[in-house]
Amino acid sequence: MKGQFKKNFNLAIYPIAILLLFLPLLFASRNAEEVRPEAYHSIVESKIAYFLSRYHYNHQSLSDSLSSIIFDQYISETWDPNRYYFYASDIKTFEKFRNQFDDFLRDGQLGPVFYMFNVFKERVQERLTFAKQQLEAPFDFTTLEVYHYKRDDKPWPLNRAELDEIWRKKVKYDALNLRLAGKDDAGIRETLTKRYERLERSILELDSEEVFELFMNSFTESFDPHTNYYSPINSENFRIRMSLSLEGIGAQLNREDEYTNVVAIIPGGPADKGGLLHAKDKIIGVGQGEDGEVEDVIGWKINDVVQKIRGKKGTTVRLQIIPKESIATGKSKIISIVRDKVKLEDRAAQADTLHVQHDGKRYVMGVIDIPLFYDDFAAHSRGESDYKSTTRDVKKLVEELNEKKVDGIIIDLRNNGGGSLPEAISLTGLFIEHGPVVQVRDGGGDVDVESDDDKAVYYDGPLAVLVNGFSASASEIFAAAIQDYERGIIVGNQTFGKGTVQNLIPLKRFVPRVDESNLGQLKLTIAKFYRITGESTQHKGVIPDILFPERYGIHEFGEASQKNALPWDKIGKTLFEKQGNIQKYLPKLSLRYKVRSAKNPEFKYLREDIAEANKLRHDKMVSLNEKERRDERDMQEAKKLKRINERRKLKGLSPLAKDDEIPEDEDEEKDVLLEETARIVADMDMLSKEGLTGYFK
Repeated sequence: MKGQFKKNFNLAIYPIAILLLFLPLLFASRNAEEVRPEAYHSIVESKIAYFLSRYHYNHQSLSDSLSSIIFDQYISETWDPNRYYFYASDIKTFEKFRNQFDDFLRDGQLGPVFYMFNVFKERVQERLTFAKQQLEAPFDFTTLEVYHYKRDDKPWPLNRAELDEIWRKKVKYDALNLRLAGKDDAGIRETLTKRYERLERSILELDSEEVFELFMNSFTESFDPHTNYYSPINSENFRIRMSLSLEGIGAQLNREDEYTNVVAIIPGGPADKGGLLHAKDKIIGVGQGEDGEVEDVIGWKINDVVQKIRGKKGTTVRLQIIPKESIATGKSKIISIVRDKVKLEDRAAQADTLHVQHDGKRYVMGVIDIPLFYDDFAAHSRGESDYKSTTRDVKKLVEELNEKKVDGIIIDLRNNGGGSLPEAISLTGLFIEHGPVVQVRDGGGDVDVESDDDKAVYYDGPLAVLVNGFSASASEIFAAAIQDYERGIIVGNQTFGKGTVQNLIPLKRFVPRVDESNLGQLKLTIAKFYRITGESTQHKGVIPDILFPERYGIHEFGEASQKNALPWDKIGKTLFEKQGNIQKYLPKLSLRYKVRSAKNPEFKYLREDIAEANKLRHDKMVSLNEKERRDERDMQEAKKLKRINERRKLKGLSPLAKDDEIPEDEDEEKDVLLEETARIVADMDMLSKEGLTGYFK
């Protein structure tokens, strides 16, 4: 089996104390297919440990306290976050290693790491054998009991009986979800049997390289969540794999527990254009073509799911998903997406106009949507005159909107995860005269101030920047600069909070004793971003001047939710001259927003949805009673229909009945936040014409 020790492996490389510690483990009755490290892994391990302790931004040394963090990361985050597999007695046995990982890393020792994985593998086999046995008897969905679907804060199970009870409910939960989706008893048994067998295979088939990579990321992410190790295969195929996935549907995926999660929707891709798939949705089934059978993919390796989803341009893939708002109830639906390529032009900045009636006047607002900060550096280097870049494209769009005499401009950075730092700086320059935009401090404490040196201002009218919790990195630099200069108003939700800089380091340059094909890459955090006021964007992000209701808070999905994220801090501010006085008139703008939003039914719906989602996330449990679940589903459908009819009434349309088909354009939520942003800009325009703000050139 790939990953086995070579026959001449010499145990003498371990200190005698470690060997004595492992004697009972080495002679214990272990699975014949246990996974063991390759000889070169110890060299790579110690080299990565050296790099991180020496070159990472915070210069954290290997210590017992760091070892404890690595231990928890490896056990509780990598293998068993929901505490479905390990017993409390397993954890007690592992505890002897808690403060020894720093020594293991220095010396290149991996025996304890692979021992813990092999115990995990045995527990997975044990649990899934039990799960399949549960399918042999019929389920009683009339009893009143609940299932805790998120157990990360629960104690480790004490014994087999306690873990059996957890899994009895888990299997019942899985079965009830399928029953609610329309499957009969035979279909439920068949689907879940295949699912559990795939989940078992996905663990049993993990090889030495994969286990090593997972452990090394437990180590690297104990420094910060953006420092990572890529194995040779993932290092070599990372760019290709991402490109291929974009050629499918344009979604970034990862695996959490046995589910495939949508991490992000790529702007301009098929999923983005279709609007049916969203970040935080779970993909549980994949079908080919318009009528191909939807194959259950719960428990599959992420690469296998990606292989099923991607395909030739123009072909259709059908996905069975659990939408993010239905995670607790498990209600799924099937969507269709036509595969295509994601082109740079599709991800480029785009402009449109938005017409709003406000205080008896009709306003025309320009909306510039920037999905990411991009720069075709290769074309630029070749001297091509018409190369693509965010700033060049936005400059043209601003000129077009100026010709249309728009009353204001909204820069929409929602879900913009960042990109090119130079583009964020030069884009800021379109709206300010000149001056510093961002500060960058390296691990040695040296600070570089990045500035806009172009004194031209390409737009000097009312400006708003719309952000949310998934606006990150370069987006935060731009929004922060506009806010600090008071050049425009920032509206939306607190941003993600990624204020760190990474470099990719190929290990082949530093580990000459190992075959190059066995060496991957290290992504290392080397610097932090700071606003011109001296405040970091790290962890805290950018807090808007006017806050909208927040569906997903930064403390749940942003940098602040990430374990071991670098902290917020502050350095000295730079010299800059404000180019507006937004803060002086912010109370009046904020009050007008609050009055409007209190009367707007769309904001009422949004707040109701947020409260319901927060309750579900707080409860972390769901009923296993079929009638209760069906009643809950019926209530959700009735609530949806009620809202649609309330909207139809405002438009002067007749109400729909329960069984009527809902028109497609009425089944989608209005972009109430963009419309409200337009009204805020209209208020800014009105105040400026009253001579109250005076910040326009």
